[in-house]
Amino acid sequence: MPSDIEIARAARLQPIGAIAEKLGIPDEALSPYGKYVAKVDLDWLKTNRRKQGKLVLVTAINPTPAGEGKTTTTVGLGDALNRIGRKTVIALREPSLGPCFGVKGGAAGGGHAQIVPMEQINLHFTGDFHAISAAHNLLSAMLDNHIYWGNALGIDTRRVTWRRAIDMNDRSLRGLVSSLGGVANGFPREDGFDITVASEVMAAFCLAESLADLEARLARIIVAETRDRRPVTAADLKANGAMTVLLKDALQPNLVQTLEGSPAFVHGGPFANIAHGCNSLIATKSALSLGDFVVTEAGFGADLGAEKFLDIKCRIGGLAPAAVVIVATLRALKMHGGVAKAELGQPNVSALRAGFVNLARHIGNIRKFGLEPVVAINHFSADSAEEEAELIRLVKEEAKAEAFLCRHWAEGGKGAEALARRVAEIAESGSARFSPLYPDAMPLAEKMRTIAREIYGAADIAIAPDAAARIARFEEMGFGHLPVCVAKTQTSFSADPKLLGAPSGHLVPVRDAVLSAGAGFVVMICGDILRMPGLPREPAAERIHLTAEGVVEGLF
Repeated sequence: MPSDIEIARAARLQPIGAIAEKLGIPDEALSPYGKYVAKVDLDWLKTNRRKQGKLVLVTAINPTPAGEGKTTTTVGLGDALNRIGRKTVIALREPSLGPCFGVKGGAAGGGHAQIVPMEQINLHFTGDFHAISAAHNLLSAMLDNHIYWGNALGIDTRRVTWRRAIDMNDRSLRGLVSSLGGVANGFPREDGFDITVASEVMAAFCLAESLADLEARLARIIVAETRDRRPVTAADLKANGAMTVLLKDALQPNLVQTLEGSPAFVHGGPFANIAHGCNSLIATKSALSLGDFVVTEAGFGADLGAEKFLDIKCRIGGLAPAAVVIVATLRALKMHGGVAKAELGQPNVSALRAGFVNLARHIGNIRKFGLEPVVAINHFSADSAEEEAELIRLVKEEAKAEAFLCRHWAEGGKGAEALARRVAEIAESGSARFSPLYPDAMPLAEKMRTIAREIYGAADIAIAPDAAARIARFEEMGFGHLPVCVAKTQTSFSADPKLLGAPSGHLVPVRDAVLSAGAGFVVMICGDILRMPGLPREPAAERIHLTAEGVVEGLF
């Protein structure tokens, strides 16, 4: 069986101009990055929004080491919709270098359902993440520089909240002391790094509607407080203009293609376990104006990515999904049912039934937003017909939903046509009655409590005293209307990564709260989640290398 990268290399890609032509984008609106990648001009997109397509969200069960294939399914569904005559655009996030060199080894789909050129997309792509890192760290530098040259704003260096950013998993940078080495280097203080995909600059970038909106969002970023507890913003430091200049080209969405030639916007990439987990609003709205259907995904399981997509991105951007797909695999559900990874290749219907509770809760949760999901069973070669039939039965009889067996990894869009037909039928019926889970006016702690009870199945939340004081402070400052962005483990409905299935009655510990005034949400940090991941014992980077012929190996 050929690997993902071998399949991608064997494909005959179309020139990016031909892909753009499918959407009516002229050559003069493209800024090519080689033969198969281009940025699309923002002014052209703004003046050529001709219609409003139907938005399809792809989400998943809680992820496991067994794999679920959400991006692969998103691509396969997009190709399948095009195959059945619906003009479809795919909208995805850009991969982060941290996971590519850590665990994933790539994040461009898989098999015959990939976005390409996968090597370029998985590595530096068009440099967007480098620009976001640079803009973030420019603000860090200007903050420390202001303190060094007299601190006219009266910043309390004990209350500096702005850290630095790098797009790499590096646990050694989580906490450090900066400005050591003497008077010439400034005033020593505690500091640290977050991964770029957790940066508020990334979040603001992905929720901005235009360059002007981006600059306004960057201006509102709070970096510190004064001794009398007044917030200090990027605008106070006069940093937002230069930050926007660094992001000017990056804000143009990136156009690529699938192996079957479907257009795909790949732009922005906040993590869903520590940020809001959705591609850029500009890319999504551009795709909606150019296609009849847009298939997009939200990171990790529906308890994180879909909830944030629906409660944050749709709320801020005025979006409303017409259909939702939940991806599941027999392997992952068996793992939720207690089977070890090494034993997943063996049929185990009883474990599948036990693990089904995870999928069932996600189905019920999506319905709480006024949406009726369908299930995509992402087929693996070792799956048994008995297990597949049992899962379809469970979805139908116990969850009162529909499930479709999908073989897009092996067959491309052809393998997901049955799913595509049903998704198109639902979207075109106008049956969706989307509404967010909670109103803007609800207090911040109650928003968190609502998510914990309604989505996680928790009995309640337990807010640490310092976090409670910060939440109260945010409301006093006038930010109580903002949505909540939960940072927690992706592997469980709880804050315990080892608690699989569908736990109920637990407490969700809120360890800290962070105001992202520029992005427009309040982050609730739950359990032991960190905003700078570490590399695993055997990182994927150990297997990534160049051959003697200069060919990249090890991406998958």
